[in-house]
This record gives sequence, structure tokens and C-alpha cells, in this order.
Amino acid sequence: MSIPLRTQRLFVSEPLAEDAQVALAPDQAHYVNNVIRLPEGGALLLFNGQDGEWLAHRIAGPKRAVQMRIERRIRDQTPLGTVDYAFAPLKHARLDYMVQKAVEMGVGRLSPVVTRHTQVARVNLDRMRANAIEAAEQCGILAIPDLDDPLPLERWLGGLPAERLLVFCDEAAPVADPIAALTGAPAGAATLLIGPEGGFAAEERAMLRARPRTLILSLGPRILRADTAAIAALALIQATRGDLRG
Repeated sequence: MSIPLRTQRLFVSEPLAEDAQVALAPDQAHYVNNVIRLPEGGALLLFNGQDGEWLAHRIAGPKRAVQMRIERRIRDQTPLGTVDYAFAPLKHARLDYMVQKAVEMGVGRLSPVVTRHTQVARVNLDRMRANAIEAAEQCGILAIPDLDDPLPLERWLGGLPAERLLVFCDEAAPVADPIAALTGAPAGAATLLIGPEGGFAAEERAMLRARPRTLILSLGPRILRADTAAIAALALIQATRGDLRG
């Protein structure tokens, strides 16, 4: 049986299995009742980041307590991506956008990193997770990235596994071919680091440059805003060593 292309996808926290029943959260029930107006017997695609994607149909019950019965698995679970993304937090709207685009680009982990010139003192992790889930729902993604608590740059760097390649996008680096640099870098999983709008302090840049297994990457002759730099760098990494290669 084919599934209509416009079938809505929702992330749920409950385990998913054939013939199981899932009660949607109140905000999801509101969406189902008042936005898409899903009737009894109507279909949704449900995923939880662990059990793959399942076709489910609405069953009879109180309107405000939406119950879905799981019918069958549509797609097997995919693993988290091998590219992680670390970043100096931005203000709300731009941080929302950046998180959504990073999820669309297939990152496996989101790590807020506090630097000397970071302009945002507090990070709303619940809002970040909500944006990650929304991006996954809209773009057919099954794996929700892990989300770290914010850490100062030095502590975050100290906890980064030694065998992991750090791709440090440095606006002060000489302009060079980024594709050649990434292609020639050591194989394995990678973490992309994008700094704040004001750039890294001199001592921070020196600390990053001193770490073994670090690739200092130029993103060209123009100064990019942090959210633009993130998308550009993630596209380069995924194309040269990630899942865009097929």
C-alpha cells in the first residue's frame, strides 16, 4: 500500500512497535485536531529516533486525547551522522535557524561552546531540541542529534576525543582550497567548530591550533556570518568525507 507524499510526520518519545497504541502529547493533539484536522482513520508517520519510522492511524477516542495505532514499519532506523557541530551560541532567531539547518545537513551532535567573544550568556536547550525535532519532522530525518550542555571552549576542547578530527574554521587562515584540504585530512569522524561573530581571541586560536589532529580551514575570501559559515562548512565536509558522497 502506497503512502501519500503529504502524510505528516511527528516525533514521539514512546517505543514504536506493530499494533502498539501511542497517545500524542497535548501540543501534538492540538496540531492534529486544529491544524491538519486529521479524522478518525487518518494516517501519520511516527518516529522516535530509535525504532525507525512507522505508519499509524488515528483510532476512536476523545478528541483532545489523540490516540494512534501503529500499523507497520516504513523505514528502518538510520544511525546518527558522523559529523558533529560545535558553535558559539547566537541570539534566538539566528540560533533557531542554525540548529535547523545543521540537523538538515545530518549532524550527529550539537555542542554549544562559550568563547571570550560569545554574545549570548544563556542557552535554552529545550528550545534547541524543539528546533532539531521540527527540522527532523519536516525533512524526513529519523535520527535526532545528541545535544550537549554549554561548555567553555577550553573544557569542551579537553573533552574532545583525541582521535576525532577537529575542523576549525578560522577567518584568519590563508585562503586555500577547502575541498583539497578536507580530502587530504585524516580519515574518520569529524567535528566542525564555528566561532562567534566577533571571532576567536588570540589565545583561543593558539589553543585550537596547538591541538593535534586539527584541520584549520578557510571558507574563502569573504567574512561570513556564523550561521552562513556553518552551512557552507557542513556542505563541504559532507561532500568530501560525509554522507553526500553516497
